[in-house]
Amino acid sequence: MNILDELQKEQIRMDIPDFRPGDTVKVHVRIVEGNRERIQVFEGVVIGISNKGTGSSYTVRKVSYGIGVERVFPHDSPLVDKVEVVSRGRVRRSKIYYIRKLRGKAARIKEKISNL
Repeated sequence: MNILDELQKEQIRMDIPDFRPGDTVKVHVRIVEGNRERIQVFEGVVIGISNKGTGSSYTVRKVSYGIGVERVFPHDSPLVDKVEVVSRGRVRRSKIYYIRKLRGKAARIKEKISNL
């Protein structure tokens, strides 16, 4: 195994839960302002996941004051404190970019009913 693979293996985070596009997640992000640090929660729907090894990322979209806001988070970023899955969504595509054009009730995602 070469040195690059060993370095990447050290950076992989195992505390991130499994989630898929359509799921609503809360991403707790560390924000550094000057010499202070705080946690900011970004809650929204996962609209896409890019799987490229340690370069993996996921895009979360929320509507804030009537304006759509998207943020891309690296999967193994140390700035992401934790990720909570709020609800599981039922979608039929892996990239749900079409939700950008939808407004109001049309933008709702059906919740996946899980058997306990």
